[in-house]
Amino acid sequence: MKRQTLDDMESRMGPADVVRPLTDALGATDLALNYYELAPDDSFGYGFHAHEKQEEVFYVQEGTVTFTTSEGDIEVEAGELVRFGPGEYQRGVNRGEDRVVALALGAPQDAGETEILRDCADCGEPTPQRIEMTDDRDAVVALCEECDAETGRFD
Repeated sequence: MKRQTLDDMESRMGPADVVRPLTDALGATDLALNYYELAPDDSFGYGFHAHEKQEEVFYVQEGTVTFTTSEGDIEVEAGELVRFGPGEYQRGVNRGEDRVVALALGAPQDAGETEILRDCADCGEPTPQRIEMTDDRDAVVALCEECDAETGRFD
């Protein structure tokens, strides 16, 4: 057994105000687990994405999350859960004014390849992205794989 207090964990940089990776802290070997707090306009992911091998379940504890999917937008409110299977594209964003608190669970832990799509102004369309840490390690950036343009910066 392993026990962890959220307040004792550091948040990592990313598209959410607070992201606490619980997987390693709890010693999980088959499950990816993350705690999120989304300020208005924050997102769980760096873009519209799909995991090759992993299914994801989001449990919204507070607030409302709007998930963009290939089939349209859906809202998931406090007390609700949503599941995305391997290969299903989605992006969850806090489009409201209230803070969102949620847990994200993924299995298996190894997601395989993750394809991320973001709008690239230089290419004029959504393109595949890669995510990198800046050289001075003060931000994470999304870069277009087609033209190398920066399409997002997260600190």
